Amino acid sequence: MRFRRLTSALPFVLAGSLLATALVAQPGPKEEVAAATLTWGQTLGRNNPDDVVLLYATDGVLWGTLSPTVRADRAALRDYFVTAFKVLPSLEVTFGEQLIRVYGSTAVNTGSYTFSYLKDGQTMTLPARYSFTFVKEGEKWIIVDHHSSVMPIPPG
Repeated sequence: MRFRRLTSALPFVLAGSLLATALVAQPGPKEEVAAATLTWGQTLGRNNPDDVVLLYATDGVLWGTLSPTVRADRAALRDYFVTAFKVLPSLEVTFGEQLIRVYGSTAVNTGSYTFSYLKDGQTMTLPARYSFTFVKEGEKWIIVDHHSSVMPIPPG
């Protein structure tokens, strides 16, 4: 009798376990935004301005680390990255702390990153801080606003 109860309950236990595993395996919005941010960093590392620009909304805005000018359309964004890749050859980025907040289909990722690049055959670094604002379009998070500035030197 006990064996029958166990065998009849087994399919329900297995189904519940599979459902719980599926729910745990699904990334939440914060993980999706973290992945979109990482994609931006990986794309930046390919040093192709056309690829980077595609991660921004058509009306996306960039206040870049290297520019005193806000860039508010794709042509201006592309121009910024063309210049950045020339000024900072072999540009790569490493992320530090990230604070991701999600508000429905909008998310903000604020944190720090360090750019590395080659200058006169040596690897140089440029610590900076950022804020990305993403909007979800379908299944994809796109950048609508990006601010980046050189990390200030602590007083002292």
